[in-house]
Amino acid sequence: MTDAERLDRYAELALHVGANLEPGQDLGIIGLVEHAPLARVLADRAYRGGARYVEVLYTDQHVRRALIEHGPEESLGWTPPWLVDFIEALGERGAALVSISGNPEPELMAGLDGERVGKARTKALAQAHLRNVQERLVNWTIVGYPNRGWAEAAFGEPDVERLWQAVATAVRLDEPDPVAAWSRHIETLVARAYGLNERGFDAIRFRGPGTDLTVGLLRGSRWKTARFQTARGRSHVANLPTEEVYTSPDFRRTAGTVRSTKPLAMFGTVVRELELRFDGGRAIEVTAGTGADVVRAQMASDEHAPFLGEVALVDSASRVGKTGITFMDTLFDENATSHIAYGAGIPDTVEGAGGRSPDELRALGVNHASIHVDFMIGGPEVEVDGLERGGAAVPIIRGDRWQL
Repeated sequence: MTDAERLDRYAELALHVGANLEPGQDLGIIGLVEHAPLARVLADRAYRGGARYVEVLYTDQHVRRALIEHGPEESLGWTPPWLVDFIEALGERGAALVSISGNPEPELMAGLDGERVGKARTKALAQAHLRNVQERLVNWTIVGYPNRGWAEAAFGEPDVERLWQAVATAVRLDEPDPVAAWSRHIETLVARAYGLNERGFDAIRFRGPGTDLTVGLLRGSRWKTARFQTARGRSHVANLPTEEVYTSPDFRRTAGTVRSTKPLAMFGTVVRELELRFDGGRAIEVTAGTGADVVRAQMASDEHAPFLGEVALVDSASRVGKTGITFMDTLFDENATSHIAYGAGIPDTVEGAGGRSPDELRALGVNHASIHVDFMIGGPEVEVDGLERGGAAVPIIRGDRWQL
């Protein structure tokens, strides 16, 4: 197919498998200015499918870099009220949302003060989006847009066609019927989540080079997939691709050390060789080959950021992992291998947590914070066990293969 035909097919997948846009619904699209070609096709296909109104919000990393380098300290964490209004209005109108990833300059902020980079985030905007997600007000999805800079980061050369092929494989766009392929795939993940829920593990333990981490679970923790349902009953797939089953842990019961197995690209910087040490649930020590100051600044920006909000399991059956590519994009890399996230938990995965206030969530053991940062900790050398309440260890992943 031509480039235009492939982009059109990709937009259809994003809208109808990912966001599951319905006729008469509004659509929000968020991306970098470099993502405009995909945003335009998404808008075109959305209107053809009956969307009532499409609004695109573009951001520019170079403007953000100027803020970090030259702006006043008090502006680093500030959010213009109109941006908060934009996100809140999506929830109020029951809109759909497509966010676009694929950073064309993932190390644009390299060389800047890492503490300022970590502080420079629109905190109120993140909180508004988190409310929409946790209260299931929008049917949303995230997709990647291949571009020269992203290809350069992944391959060391701007081979956009190679990146497109890898993305197409990861999101099943190369299947004769991608919609049917996604339906089969989600059911496989649902079966994995069901098996974990049947076992009712008390904790998950990761062991490997530089890693000996135990993540305590709640009695009400339930493993889920990225197939969500809004409060209005509209199903959607939040990540394209998705290969994970995940839950929210008891944020008070994480202990041990963990070493990342893939770089973490975020905020225009790349964190490499990240290592965290946890005690009593809190990350009390942060080291990294690069980017440690960014992570420390993030964690310092919110008193609940140093605690875990998610644990997710992925094995080598992952289409993303099978590409053998480190994508330098969390949407893809977190679906190549197991990962954890520091920051906000996911109330929808814990029985009785829906609709609770932040203080009530924390009392239940579900973390509430203004950030949620996933980083990858799995791989062939990492063993994953489920710990039963009596202390027995049950293998879940060995040699990067699912055991249950």
